[in-house]
Amino acid sequence: MTSGARSYLDHNATSPVRPEVASAVARALALPGNPSSIHQEGRAARQALQAARARLAALLGVHLERVTFTSGGTEAANAVLSGALRKVGLPAPTRLMISATEHPCVAAGHRFAPQAVAVLPVDGAGLLRLDALAAGLEAFRDEAVLISVHAANNETGVVQPLAEIVQLARAHGRALVHSDAVQAVGKIPLDFAALGLDALTLSGHKFAAPKGVGAMVLAEGVSLEAAFLRGGGQEARLRCGTENLPGIVGLGEAADIARGALEAEMVRLVGLRDALEARLRALAPDMIVFGEGAPRLPNTLGFAVPGLAASTALIALDLAGLSVSSGSACASGKVARSPVLAAMGVSPALAAGALRVSFGWNSAPEDLERFAAGFERVVSSLYQRRGQAA
Repeated sequence: MTSGARSYLDHNATSPVRPEVASAVARALALPGNPSSIHQEGRAARQALQAARARLAALLGVHLERVTFTSGGTEAANAVLSGALRKVGLPAPTRLMISATEHPCVAAGHRFAPQAVAVLPVDGAGLLRLDALAAGLEAFRDEAVLISVHAANNETGVVQPLAEIVQLARAHGRALVHSDAVQAVGKIPLDFAALGLDALTLSGHKFAAPKGVGAMVLAEGVSLEAAFLRGGGQEARLRCGTENLPGIVGLGEAADIARGALEAEMVRLVGLRDALEARLRALAPDMIVFGEGAPRLPNTLGFAVPGLAASTALIALDLAGLSVSSGSACASGKVARSPVLAAMGVSPALAAGALRVSFGWNSAPEDLERFAAGFERVVSSLYQRRGQAA
């Protein structure tokens, strides 16, 4: 049985909705009108919808008209990678290049033929190998290419060099760049225009908005030649269907809060992450931190202790009131070998022990202390078994 309070340390899976966001959602639920209706109630709903769009656009540094709301990051990424993405003056992409550590919404969510997809390697820290990207672009120099690389990895927190990726794409001359920014938005600065991206996709529940709402952002001159949901013409006829107004309003509120608190929150979360890492290293000197040495999200610590099985550790930690993860939250609750860690060259034995702690807006030093105490009991049992076997 669990005892006392619990510490939720799985914000990369889902970040609990902020109270301010929940209040905004409740107010939106009370709006009776459809945003497409022209009467007073409809106009009020439309105003709330556009205000949320403007708030999200402000977080990303784009014009609000470039934002299309979706049901989440998966739908948005599937739309961008449907084969319908176009840029004025460029031919339609015939090739797709992705990193080996992409989320399944990209790796399995595109509609390019298998022979038209190039999977690019990452180094031992999980960073895309830019030399491989350059070589791939050179090999496809006479073709139009769509590059899709996530802004930050959900399991390791490793942040990819998007500016350098875009630079290589521009040198190619016929390449577009999309980034699955689900894990990055609201956690680190992301200036869409400054990065030079052509498309970006996101999901609200990763930064304290409700589940079931996300967005697609397209640069000026970039569009989808076909709607990905057809119907009544909502969302500039790209994503038809009555909008999820409460979720969208919640997304806008969360975006506004994140924009105002981003710098201070990054400093606070880095402090928690690094303090926990130091505590765990003292308890388990042979601990391996995934992505160590690479830029990482301020809130994410992915690690393993040789000989410690994640399945065993997760159960023990959960019973101790600690909610953490073994990696992605998209595997139906199963603990399986991570393709991300495999691509990084992590051995199957070590990958089987991968754990991820991800802090968020409601994380506090006492959560760190509680996790350290729970982990000490788990790892002490491991070392005791090692000693008995020696």
